[in-house]
Amino acid sequence: MIVRMFVESSQRVLGIDPGLTRCGYAVIDAQGASLQVVSLGVLRTPAHDALPARLARLHQDLSEVLDDFRPHSVAVEQVFFQVNVRTAMSVGQASGLALALAHAAGCTVVQYTPNQVKEAVTGWGGAGKEQVQRMVQARLGLSAAPKPADAADAAALAICHLAIGPVHQRLIAAGAPDVHGRARSRRKAG
Repeated sequence: MIVRMFVESSQRVLGIDPGLTRCGYAVIDAQGASLQVVSLGVLRTPAHDALPARLARLHQDLSEVLDDFRPHSVAVEQVFFQVNVRTAMSVGQASGLALALAHAAGCTVVQYTPNQVKEAVTGWGGAGKEQVQRMVQARLGLSAAPKPADAADAAALAICHLAIGPVHQRLIAAGAPDVHGRARSRRKAG
């Protein structure tokens, strides 16, 4: 499967897989179809610290990433569904921080659902984590899949943002729910 890249000029995208304990991030530079990893990793907060301290630490770390790398765009995973309410709350809090800080830094800020990311990166919205990681590895020319999984997910978000093209990026940033028409799986359950 070839993932087409529709980058008009050079861009720097920061992908963020939000989480309070582990917040994945990936900074990707794109020039045409060529992608280069600038930085990839996970921001961590100690689980035993109080919530306000953890949020303050994540705020500081995300601010430093934005200041250090100055991305044009920030792609954040949309909190779509969580079985565990406590996890959903902490992911939502981390996501809110990322969205607000990126906006304040003057970046174009876009949220993508997990299915949109899978579709853009692998060609199928029902792809598994391993498939996504292999495509991220291949697209970025890495010798191994990025680890931990939170960093790989952040890289997939950045690749998704670049793959869907500038027109659709602007529409999604403006709140259009599914402009590229391929967020849902084309395969039937069976």
